[in-house]
Amino acid sequence: MDGLVTSIDLAPFAHAAEAITGVAVIPVSVAPLDIDLGAYELSEDGDVVETGRATETVRVPLAHTEGGLTVSMLRGATAAGSIRTHVLADRITRASCFVCGDAGEAIALARWIDAELASMREWLAAADDPALSKRARLREAATHVVGPMCHVLWRWTTGDAVGANMMTRNAYALNMGYVMQRAPVKPERAILEANMGGDKKPSHEYFRSGHGKTVIAEALLADDAIRRVLRTTAEDLAALSWAGTHGSVASGMQSVAFTPASAVAAVFAATGQDLGMVGTSSMAHGTARRVPEGLHASIRFPGLEVGTVGGGTTLPSARDWLASIGCAGGGKVYRFAQVVAAAALALEISASAAMATAGSENFFRAHHERGGLR
Repeated sequence: MDGLVTSIDLAPFAHAAEAITGVAVIPVSVAPLDIDLGAYELSEDGDVVETGRATETVRVPLAHTEGGLTVSMLRGATAAGSIRTHVLADRITRASCFVCGDAGEAIALARWIDAELASMREWLAAADDPALSKRARLREAATHVVGPMCHVLWRWTTGDAVGANMMTRNAYALNMGYVMQRAPVKPERAILEANMGGDKKPSHEYFRSGHGKTVIAEALLADDAIRRVLRTTAEDLAALSWAGTHGSVASGMQSVAFTPASAVAAVFAATGQDLGMVGTSSMAHGTARRVPEGLHASIRFPGLEVGTVGGGTTLPSARDWLASIGCAGGGKVYRFAQVVAAAALALEISASAAMATAGSENFFRAHHERGGLR
């Protein structure tokens, strides 16, 4: 581009996006969190299995321009002490559709697909096609017939990559090379992504069944820490949770949480994740329950779409930030997913505490004092 002035070598960025003309610089700050992390492996059947557990201080990088976010997350982490995380499941989904002549044909196709799953797996594994990914493994196929359409949720595991490109290539081959060629009733049209799942959009399907890594983070907030650090009470936090949950239900919101997107986006931006996936990755279900010792707080992410290899994770700064928290390269994706969830819970705790004060005065003051234009 004529006239472009930059002091940064663009060559390392060229493979991650097209038409590179420069880079955008975002400030990064770090929030230390004590996290009780699980070590996980994927079984041959596709189940996530915990193999160990250890508590570490992880200095989470946050790339953002949202004043107060980092200090608020740190306050939540201080009140929580140690945040415990769990990985429940791992699936990424491509929502294809086959348009048939009528509902009867669509039903017949759905039943055939349900019965063909094992053969489809074998066909993909044996395919001699360099365009296909051997890391993307087909785990399930969930069919849904509406009118003459047979929607299919192809559900995959993709190792340490987010896997969107991997599963797209494999799903296309499966649609065109297997279903369209072998189905007893030939569909009139195949559509690779027909929006039943909600790719990069919050949806009930992904909130329920997941799309990425399903992770829970939890913490026990002691009464003393709630008063001393958060400047509120367990009763006020529980009252806010009650009101906020009913507000979420009344609005039809595909999330029951306070501000998870801020934390997810900040970690994503620092570590080279796909920012378009913040919409689905920040779907969350938070809980708060009064217990004798204080307040038990948790947050469930049904689909954190994260990767530690490929895409933007290969960029110089992203790779460095991932390495700084022990999450760069293969075998690290479950650790990274837990770090994201823990960071989000820490921010939830602090932001909720500010809102829980009488009249939400602390929340108002935080935005008044750190706000922008008057």
